[in-house]
Amino acid sequence: MSDLLHLLRHPLRSARARLARWWQQRLPLADSITLTQRNVYILPTRAGLMLGITLLVLLVASINYQLNLGYLLTFLLAGCALVAMHVSHATLRGLTLHLAAPEAVFAGVKVQIVVYLQNLRRRPRHALALAVLDSDQWVWTDIAPQTSATLHLAWMPPQRGLHRLPTLSAQTLFPLGTFRVWTLWRPAAQVLVYPRPEATPPPLPIGLSQSGSSQAGSRHRQGEPDGLRAYRRGDPLKTIYWKKAAKTGELVSRDSIALQQRELWLERLHTASSHPEQQLSRLCAWVLQADQEGLRYGLRLGQQEIAPDHGPSHRQRCLRALALA
Repeated sequence: MSDLLHLLRHPLRSARARLARWWQQRLPLADSITLTQRNVYILPTRAGLMLGITLLVLLVASINYQLNLGYLLTFLLAGCALVAMHVSHATLRGLTLHLAAPEAVFAGVKVQIVVYLQNLRRRPRHALALAVLDSDQWVWTDIAPQTSATLHLAWMPPQRGLHRLPTLSAQTLFPLGTFRVWTLWRPAAQVLVYPRPEATPPPLPIGLSQSGSSQAGSRHRQGEPDGLRAYRRGDPLKTIYWKKAAKTGELVSRDSIALQQRELWLERLHTASSHPEQQLSRLCAWVLQADQEGLRYGLRLGQQEIAPDHGPSHRQRCLRALALA
């Protein structure tokens, strides 16, 4: 019997998922939406269905036994339910939602989705909730008259690359919880997900030529970065190589001029890995390390080549290329 129920539930669940995808694809893509009667839906909750059954029982009992107070109670509760339905629908109707452009993240880090809710009418809106569709992590808020509120949602991208933000859902159960009023919203914004940087990458391949042969000095083979010189009075603290100072007590600084003049090429064959995702993860860590050390570095990914440069904009170009590789 249990196997039969399982077989019956599986096609039903599959049909429900296909219907949900078809419905979502018909929704327009927009980073700003105003809720109207066309895109706000309402259905009774379980409590609302139980209230309806109770009203039906009260009505039948009042008719059979000619109870005037029964009629009064039945129609009073029915009137309250109708008013609650109107108030619940009006709580969501007329609300304007705006989406802030999400920032790029690394794989394994949740995207912060920032949504601004604007209430233009002169009455407050209570018990508004927003969540990523098919998620139980609802974020609740109240909005005062003619003000706005900001809600923060978290979403985990499935992998690196360029992803469209997931469908969002807004709902309210105010005031009695007998009706659920909700809407679906498909943002048009996309988020870029960089590869996850390797936690402990090997040293930068500064001594590797285009063919991959080693030209590094003894200092680089010992795990120390190139471009070190004796400490000079007035050197910024951030240029001091503290690891060597902790080991030997000798203060040395990174020569920023020498580092900026050196050009470093980063490519897959330097990673010494055969797994494509691990290669990108190591390259991502190297890009961040080279940028932190102020090196001029370039990136080769198949037919794509980014000329050596440095700075925040160059780092973003390289990380974007790794994300879309």
